Amino acid sequence: QVQLVESGGGLVQPGGSLRLSCAASGRIFEINAMGWFRQAPGNQRELVATITSGGRTNYADSVKGRFAISRDNAKNTVYLQMNSLKAEDTAVFYCNAALRPDGRTWWRDYWGQGTQVTVSS
Repeated sequence: QVQLVESGGGLVQPGGSLRLSCAASGRIFEINAMGWFRQAPGNQRELVATITSGGRTNYADSVKGRFAISRDNAKNTVYLQMNSLKAEDTAVFYCNAALRPDGRTWWRDYWGQGTQVTVSS
């Protein structure tokens, strides 16, 4: 079994910062890209940022210059540093990983349970 466990969400004031973490554990053979998505009430889930195993990053235009994604391959962990948070960043943030649980299985997407981020004064 593969698990992605997120942490670090919470309530923060506009202009504040939060750091999300997501650790993958269980039966893992290889991890390719990892990333963060978010879903606000009434909206579809959208990409926030992704990072490849080699460190190449991609960001949604709405978070460029404010958010930074990073990963620790030795720990199978991805992070999202969020600065200058705005009310419109309020959402449930989900961790995603494209990984192979064993050498005979092709790549699959795995998701965390989500962590709430609320930006409000």
